[in-house]
Amino acid sequence: MRPEPNVEASILEMDETQVEAWTKPVVCRVEVDLPNWMAQLTGHKNWEVFNEEETDDYMSYAMRLGRQEAEVTLYHSGYAVVDVDGESLFNGTLTNGKNACAQLTYFNPENGEPITLN
Repeated sequence: MRPEPNVEASILEMDETQVEAWTKPVVCRVEVDLPNWMAQLTGHKNWEVFNEEETDDYMSYAMRLGRQEAEVTLYHSGYAVVDVDGESLFNGTLTNGKNACAQLTYFNPENGEPITLN
């Protein structure tokens, strides 16, 4: 049994609208609660950021806690590297949904407004 032609047309229109929405560019960034994440990784609270640097590909933070120093590099792709006193503590992705201190956010590149994806 074939659906009525007008039902078929509305399904086609809906599909084209949905496809069109996915052809627009979206900016994705990883937001991280650095102090809590560092506490989770090291077992020590009260890490402080004393320097930061941003490039097109990543953000890098110099942090310290007493005499300990850490470098945290967050790539816009969701990858991260954490070194504490020159030793690698974390080297991997933050976007696998297993890290409560990290979340992905999406933005419209034309106006900077947040986008919610279902």
